[in-house]
Amino acid sequence: MTVSFLDLRAPYVELKDELDSAVARVLESGWFLLGEELSAFEREFAAYTGTQHCVGVGNGLDALRLCLSARGIGPGDEVIVPSNTYIATWLAVSQVGAKLVPVEPNERTYNIDPEKIEAAITSRTRAIIPVHLYGQPAEMAPILTLARQYGLFVLEDAAQAQGARYLGRSVGGLGDAAAWSFYPGKNLGAFGDGGAITTNDAALAGQLRTLRNYGSTVKYVHEVQGGNSRLDELQAAVLRVKLRSLDEWNGRRQRIAQQYCEDLLDLGLELPFVPEGMDPVWHLFVVRSPNRDALQAQLAACGIQTLIHYPTPPHLQGAYRELGWKQGRFPIAERFHEEVLSLPIGPHLGLDQVQAVVDAVSRSSARSARV
Repeated sequence: MTVSFLDLRAPYVELKDELDSAVARVLESGWFLLGEELSAFEREFAAYTGTQHCVGVGNGLDALRLCLSARGIGPGDEVIVPSNTYIATWLAVSQVGAKLVPVEPNERTYNIDPEKIEAAITSRTRAIIPVHLYGQPAEMAPILTLARQYGLFVLEDAAQAQGARYLGRSVGGLGDAAAWSFYPGKNLGAFGDGGAITTNDAALAGQLRTLRNYGSTVKYVHEVQGGNSRLDELQAAVLRVKLRSLDEWNGRRQRIAQQYCEDLLDLGLELPFVPEGMDPVWHLFVVRSPNRDALQAQLAACGIQTLIHYPTPPHLQGAYRELGWKQGRFPIAERFHEEVLSLPIGPHLGLDQVQAVVDAVSRSSARSARV
């Protein structure tokens, strides 16, 4: 049996009639930007996340960058970021001209370790960006306590966590603002790029609406130097349809993750750890093995497609060569990037396919610490 990592066509097949109708509605309207579909999606997604405001933008990176810009964060400022994350978290900080201050992850959750954050705070620190990596909430309570103590802006990177909950509350409304990505492979994915920001700060939401639209709230009147980052009407209409199925689809992911956790136990892999009070949405199911590359090759030979999220940590990417961080600077993140492997997961993965993955792992000679 061949098992693909994620079936991006299946959501369309399941919701074909609704999606076709939504797209046709936009095409027939002749209105493609900043219209009723976007306004409706912003209301609906704000309600879903338990926030007062949602601002649709072009992509998740823009969502992060615009939030920092709206708060006036730039050259001379420092922003605390995880050392273990997708590079977009770092790029947003770099693009506003602020200094990156990476903090290592908790070794069990992969998310930024709150116990290491305070030592990284200086008089120039302006913000913390906790990432809900792989769809599991970061440990927000101690982060928010530190932020209040030092007067810092907390920007949740929720790109992988649509629907996740922390201590009973939806992520996206825990910090001062949250950045979302609707890249097609996300739990809530568009038919192209898309992003959004949620917040309970009305003034911040107003600034973001201006910044996303050339610094303008009135056509041809430009109050500030803004940019062009708008979630278009077609993507908003698609997301409105998919949002209604998000909880059900996340539930399917949960059942697959549970089966993996039960059936892969004692097979020599480091399985995901979920602390009490966390409700992840299993955007990714990530295991670890010191023999990761051999394991991936053996699974591929069995027809099982896996991915690595991510093969190189941000500080070792060519994009950040000028910062001078060498191998060994962030050893926990580096070890993770050498060992992590993402197994197939998604709302349309059949249980027979899950069993095929389990069987292939069980047969692999590279699954344990010793080969």
